[in-house]
Amino acid sequence: MRIDAHHHLWHYTPEEFDWIDDRMQVLRRDFLADDLHCELESAGIEATVVVQARQTLQETHWLLETAAANSFIHGVVGWAPIAEDDFSATLDQLRHNSLLKGLRHVVQGEASGFLDGHDFNRGINALTETGLVYDILVYVHQLEEVIRFVDRHPRQSFVLDHIAKPEISSNNFAPWDCALRELARRENLVCKLSGMVTEANWAEWTPQCLRPYFDTVLEAFEPSRLMFGSDWPVLTVASTYSRWQKTVYEWTAPLTQAERAEIEGNVAARIYRLGSAQQES
Repeated sequence: MRIDAHHHLWHYTPEEFDWIDDRMQVLRRDFLADDLHCELESAGIEATVVVQARQTLQETHWLLETAAANSFIHGVVGWAPIAEDDFSATLDQLRHNSLLKGLRHVVQGEASGFLDGHDFNRGINALTETGLVYDILVYVHQLEEVIRFVDRHPRQSFVLDHIAKPEISSNNFAPWDCALRELARRENLVCKLSGMVTEANWAEWTPQCLRPYFDTVLEAFEPSRLMFGSDWPVLTVASTYSRWQKTVYEWTAPLTQAERAEIEGNVAARIYRLGSAQQES
């Protein structure tokens, strides 16, 4: 099964999406399940995982409702107040919905040391007991902090979003390459092939300029710990859905059929435990 392991949906408001600046005007509208479905049919994608874009429980519940109403959405990575004292109670309520596969916090927007904080790590300990995944969203300069964080939670399943957002547009490859390879030694972590085009020069990127970054993650994680993600609709500031999918599939073409199947869907299905939720809902 071909799976898009990372996309978003939203009802746009300027107040809630203030990160969408003037360069991103194409994103200043609603992006809903019907819009995505057209892209998926053209690309031959059969299932998806939708990921939070706002840090509200309201959005998490809306994404779960949207997934229940759209059979191609097999899982939700939502948001919950992981560092709050009442997180365990909130988690107990959310985890009963089988479509919830994991949680994410926008750590890329937090101050240095956030992942070292006692309260957030206490929340991750509670998450570990549920079997839910935690998606890591950071910039490359935060990778040393991420390594410490993952090491504290060897039983937690982690997913690294957007290959940790290397500084592709400035060609600052070496620091990312070194830190990423070290992080990849943690076997409880997998990586999403997503978010690369928006870290490159939006108008001028080519598969060739992105290829060294793919080569690093392929070598560091191997196909058994890589998953395809579109980051739709954010990627539309720099690419079409089909162009990004074609780029990744061309990179993986020399791999064996089994290795391609891992990246195209098997890893996402395994890590997020997809397949049963829609049958139950």
